[in-house]
Amino acid sequence: MTGSPALFLIEDDELLQNLLEMALDDAGFEVVLASNGNQGLAELDANAVRFNAIITDIKLGKGPDGWDIGRRARELVHDMPVVYISGDSGSDWSSKGVPNSVMLAKPFAIAQLITAVSTLLNEVTIISAKNSD
Repeated sequence: MTGSPALFLIEDDELLQNLLEMALDDAGFEVVLASNGNQGLAELDANAVRFNAIITDIKLGKGPDGWDIGRRARELVHDMPVVYISGDSGSDWSSKGVPNSVMLAKPFAIAQLITAVSTLLNEVTIISAKNSD
């Protein structure tokens, strides 16, 4: 991939979705949005390799939740960086989250999200470089 890293943001709160999209865009990321779990899974199934990382809320209303999104992303791209965000589901992260993911509890500072995404992207880059040696 060339250009800005592409992030897939799945968030059902429109106000928060807009805020995160603007902040991530300002930080130099390309952002693709979904508003619920069904949209998230459909986009992953169609274009998973397009994304450098996934950011997903845990509770997404009816249908698949963020845990489902993270698992599906890893089925499609085994080392996909995943950042979970939630106001109240963080305690389930160790049992339901995918390995080597990050959990951010709402409210969080935008800098925390950007740091989490950047750290995971750097880890994948380092692992990929070591595997190609």
